[in-house]
Amino acid sequence: MENQNFIIDFCANGNVSKLILKNDPHQMNWVVDEKYLESVDYKDKDKLFGSFCVAINDKKYNSNEWVGNLSINEEVATITYVLDEVKVLFTYDLQQSADSLFWTIQLINRTQHDVSVSDFRVWASFAYVMYRMNDLNLQTNHSAAVFPSISKNFTKLACVRRSHTAPHLGLYQLDGETKSVGTYCQYENRFFENVSPSLDGVLFHQLVLAGGYPQGFTNSDWIYAKDGFLMKADEKKTWQFVLEPFENQEHFYEVGKKYGHPVYYFEPLAITKQPYDFSFTLPSHLSLKDAFVEYKDSNETSKTQNIMSFMNKSDSSYQATMIFEVPGEHKLSIELDNGKVDSIVINVMKPIQSMINNRAEYISNVLYSGPDGNAPYSYSPVSNQGESLGKLSFVLKKNLLDDLPNITEVQKVEESCVKYIRPKWFVNGDFLKPSFLYGEFYRCMDYEYIGHVFYLLSRFDQSLLKYNTPETYLEWAAEVFRLRVNPDLHHTVRGKEEAKMLGTFFLYIDGLLDEIKKRGLTDKYKEIQALWSDIAAKVAEDSDAYKAAVTEHFYDNAGFGPAAGALASSGHIEAAKKYGELLLANIGFSNDFRAQNPDRWWEALSYMIHSLWGGLTAAAALKVYEKLQDTRYLKAAYRATAGILYCYDTDAKATDKRLNTGEAASTYSVAGPHINRPDLSRNRFGQSTFYRDAGIFSKLFNQEEETADWDMGEELAAYLDGFGKKTFLYKEDNQIKAMNGCIEHTQEGLLIHSYAPYPTEYHFYEAGAHFIALNGEMAKKILYSEGRFIPLKTVEEAR
Repeated sequence: MENQNFIIDFCANGNVSKLILKNDPHQMNWVVDEKYLESVDYKDKDKLFGSFCVAINDKKYNSNEWVGNLSINEEVATITYVLDEVKVLFTYDLQQSADSLFWTIQLINRTQHDVSVSDFRVWASFAYVMYRMNDLNLQTNHSAAVFPSISKNFTKLACVRRSHTAPHLGLYQLDGETKSVGTYCQYENRFFENVSPSLDGVLFHQLVLAGGYPQGFTNSDWIYAKDGFLMKADEKKTWQFVLEPFENQEHFYEVGKKYGHPVYYFEPLAITKQPYDFSFTLPSHLSLKDAFVEYKDSNETSKTQNIMSFMNKSDSSYQATMIFEVPGEHKLSIELDNGKVDSIVINVMKPIQSMINNRAEYISNVLYSGPDGNAPYSYSPVSNQGESLGKLSFVLKKNLLDDLPNITEVQKVEESCVKYIRPKWFVNGDFLKPSFLYGEFYRCMDYEYIGHVFYLLSRFDQSLLKYNTPETYLEWAAEVFRLRVNPDLHHTVRGKEEAKMLGTFFLYIDGLLDEIKKRGLTDKYKEIQALWSDIAAKVAEDSDAYKAAVTEHFYDNAGFGPAAGALASSGHIEAAKKYGELLLANIGFSNDFRAQNPDRWWEALSYMIHSLWGGLTAAAALKVYEKLQDTRYLKAAYRATAGILYCYDTDAKATDKRLNTGEAASTYSVAGPHINRPDLSRNRFGQSTFYRDAGIFSKLFNQEEETADWDMGEELAAYLDGFGKKTFLYKEDNQIKAMNGCIEHTQEGLLIHSYAPYPTEYHFYEAGAHFIALNGEMAKKILYSEGRFIPLKTVEEAR
């Protein structure tokens, strides 16, 4: 069955087996392919596009247990399931429009009495597939990231091809009410088999039209509904969606507007007591009836505030400036004159400096074991993976930025470096003899984290150090970095291969080289500079094939994120642009700040925020922006950052996992329901929660109760080098806008308020205007006037 834009095929039972866009040069199948599931032995045919489950009067039905009647009439296909109490109809219509596919779902009460529908979920299994083969064409051009925007009447799914090459595919709600979008993950992970790449999987998406959770289930998610509904005798309920291709993020929303969807312009993060701007445009035939904000106060009491009085209207556009007093998730909703309701979800945080300080204190005073712990001088939770050392880099970075460094925090890290890290990862402390911490192998990637800690230690004054000189730690950093990037220093095949891979060291390689050169380590500088240049040149040379997108996994933002950042930093501009497109396809856009994170799935078995790799992907996007000055990267980096901060947010109230002062959780499951583990739905957690699920997790962790911040910290160190100190202005629609800050219009010019905890830099690349404070002095506000940034001290002196 086909029209001008689409080709659609069905399985014998009525599931969609093929959905192809005719003008797609790759002819990608946009739905999960039954044949691929068979080839990798995944038993998930019950989750193909169009499968469903429904609970009527507490009796459960699954479509795979019933035979659907498939009827195709030219450009319209109907699949009918006749159950005991209800009839379920799916209509796929290519006739209404040459450009679109209309998908209608109907539920009809066949009885003469009321029935209760407590659960109704339909699989919309788009091709969110990480293929079990090292084929980058498949991984990038035949797989999509799926970014949900859940709304009562305006739910959307943006299915973005991983290569970021249009056409992409959008799903837009036209009729009915959608409660949520859930996911189920099927995967295989062979990490401990010394196989690389080792992991593949499929994420199946499910539209929740009623319920979605096990009977009696409750959680802290107050933002999205979980209820069912009653149907009267012979009543019919209808949900309708339309599928249409789109070219880019802006076009995705333009298509939605064509179908009556509002289009928003908003930042994902607000800071208490600071002005927050948001605006939206309505289709010309609609107008605003009501607007309100929902949140929970400090006592967990639900509050609703009407904000119609804040709304300023111009034609079909509405704008509001508000100040939020209470931290936590806020749901901003609008009701239109046709009765439909749409929402966005933002986060409101206290000034981030307090979170940074509390986190450093907690790491130093609670997580550090000292001489008496089970693993003396380590920071818990103890792990063989270098990622666990990111906490130490964060503590050091924070103290390098502070006016008055905390000598105790610094010296605890130093003590851990001398007495724990060096003897654990290196045989007898010899930097040329890596310890085989994983049985038959070691990971080169661990050394880039170790090198970062040593390098940051070398930046402190001697008066703050207890065991060695700064020069000693710089030499340690240089030695470890040589091991990380020199294949000749390794005697295993895996070691030699991983030494050639990019990694998190793109965050600090330039600073490390500058210090090595400045302090006269000439031979080491020449060797490391040559190795680094060779790696970057090789990655750039292979950029057409995206070779650096493969790590231990078949396709990984831990590969293409660092590749993009490193290529930008090293001046390989064209290659950075190629990898940069993978970044843009990886960082979500949504009406909910928590679904705007970099796309990853395996630590949560669901669409998720992963603090470490989300933060490093955001840092890479910011580096690409600073080199290319393409605002798509600035916006993407900031969207991702807002989600990462949620993993540290002690004021969050829509997640079961509450954080005490200084605590953190490495993972947040965006999906609700998380069908593999319903208890993790829209919840923060550490990966050790999967310990009880056995498999690979029982090998990675010692117990389920391990702390939830297993591999966190490196992303905060990266944040402190980026949005932790920088605020940006940019132009859009002939207006100056702020990123990581807000703008106050004054008689003297634009007063820029920074959200950065260490505000020392302001940049407006399009105007060629930059301000970097001398000696790290804080500038929480700055004036922008007549094409330049003017410190407030200068303004006051001029007065």
